[in-house]
Amino acid sequence: MTVQDIRSFNRFYTNVIGALDYGRRLYAPYTLTESRVLYELAHAPRTDAADLRTQLHLDAGYLTRILNKFEEDGLVERGPSETDPRRRRITLTAPGREAAALLDERARETVGAMLDTVRAEDRPRLAQAMRTVRTILGDGSAPRPEDVVLREPAPGDLGWIVQRNAALYAAEYGFDADYEGLVARIVADYAEDHDPHLERTWIAELDGRPVGCVMCVRDDAPGAARLRLLLVEPDARGLRIGDRLVGALVDFAREAGYREVVLWTNDILGAARRIYQRHGFVLVAEKPHHSFGRDLTGQDWRLDLYATPE
Repeated sequence: MTVQDIRSFNRFYTNVIGALDYGRRLYAPYTLTESRVLYELAHAPRTDAADLRTQLHLDAGYLTRILNKFEEDGLVERGPSETDPRRRRITLTAPGREAAALLDERARETVGAMLDTVRAEDRPRLAQAMRTVRTILGDGSAPRPEDVVLREPAPGDLGWIVQRNAALYAAEYGFDADYEGLVARIVADYAEDHDPHLERTWIAELDGRPVGCVMCVRDDAPGAARLRLLLVEPDARGLRIGDRLVGALVDFAREAGYREVVLWTNDILGAARRIYQRHGFVLVAEKPHHSFGRDLTGQDWRLDLYATPE
């Protein structure tokens, strides 16, 4: 392989994805870099300028000009960081989220149209070839938290939620097929009838594959949202994916006007319980039960979205 081979491939691929055509509907009215900044802000609810510079390898002055423009257009808000007073937290406003969602929808349509030209039997080869390029040309380091993106479910993802929940809980906790049936019913109810303004599913994606999920659905109690089906793949644990999924859900529930978030889990799920506690959930009840082929202790947890932090 020569330098010319790589340059030739780069020219080919930038033409395929339209990276140089800034007049296209795909990015308008933003540049490719501005669109990427909106994407990162939409998929990392808690971030600041330093994080964005690191993730996108942008010049500090250039990023500042982009964020100033976004703030003038009402797309972002800047406030004090929750963890470091020297930093400024950047969050999307409602118009900012709408702009990011529109760009994401356009990108999905464009990529979907491109994939429609690829024969079904060739798609696994294409996916493997893309993973090979990333592996060989990457720095060889382990995945980083910033490599994970949170996104809306794509076709097939709801089925993945059912399959991975059933397989992982059987392997790690010995749950039987009754659990798979429960997850299938939860996912089917969501797919058949959910209000996108009040209910949402997040997929955590790493290297082009789903590695985690969580669902926010309306609870029977007025003003309450219910957290369901939090899952992180074993090989992706340690990247704060569970924290980000729960954080995204809590932010969404607060913005949607819920008063509280509730969840039901079992005491053997220690890692998940620690995530809930970090986000302020409080154990309100527990009761032994026999389900999924196991003797378990079920637990009800609650987060008051309007409680004053201690």
